[in-house]
Amino acid sequence: MANKHFELQPNSQVIMACLISGIYDVNRNETLEDDNFELVRDWAESIENLHLRGIIFHNNLSSKTCKEFQNDHISFIRIAYKHQFNPNVYRYFAYRNFLKQYREVIKSIFITDISDVVVIKNPFTDSFFSDHPNAIFCGDEPQVLNNEWMQAHGNHLRQRIPAYEAFEKRFGKETLLNCGIIGGSITVFHDFINRLCAIHQKFNTDNQTAYTGDMGAFNYLARMQFNEQLRHGAPVNTIFKQYENERTDCWFRHK
Repeated sequence: MANKHFELQPNSQVIMACLISGIYDVNRNETLEDDNFELVRDWAESIENLHLRGIIFHNNLSSKTCKEFQNDHISFIRIAYKHQFNPNVYRYFAYRNFLKQYREVIKSIFITDISDVVVIKNPFTDSFFSDHPNAIFCGDEPQVLNNEWMQAHGNHLRQRIPAYEAFEKRFGKETLLNCGIIGGSITVFHDFINRLCAIHQKFNTDNQTAYTGDMGAFNYLARMQFNEQLRHGAPVNTIFKQYENERTDCWFRHK
């Protein structure tokens, strides 16, 4: 997966994202065009402006594009997309596979969406991050889990996971978490991403619905196994879809 020139120094703190193009995205209702850096420019520039370390996983950026835009802060890693999963789900396997090789040199990590998320403040130097070493930091939305979209999104998993319906009832009035931002210490995150991939591998390989299952699986795992460790909302993320462009007190802006 990683190219031969890629390396990380010990105790690295990284933010990773994934761009899979040429595949119909059911969430966007479109197919992202190949080799279009504009889709990731805002994310990349926000990483660079804060002197952070960002890694973009991709399947169709050209060598020319990667060479032009890679620098001390942004690296590109080509992956081979496997059609077993929707791109929204397959990205977790790309991250998991990457960590098999680089986990030991990573101290802290975030994974984010790439075309509607930017970094506005260094999360790793914030006391809220360091004061919660066992936390799973994640995005959220201004609504509860029990909403019409999530009910439809969970149809496949509800039929496959025996405890899914009980999870929906137990946490229906809790804040809806958003998997467009997930992070923490490498120890906690590595455990989380492995469990998340295991859920998709076991229960989501035969999903024929119009919904990917990424939000359902994420909320299920986060609430059922990591609920006491969750930290979301400010200062992690701005209010989802509020386009709070002037806000500077949060780590990530998600639309």
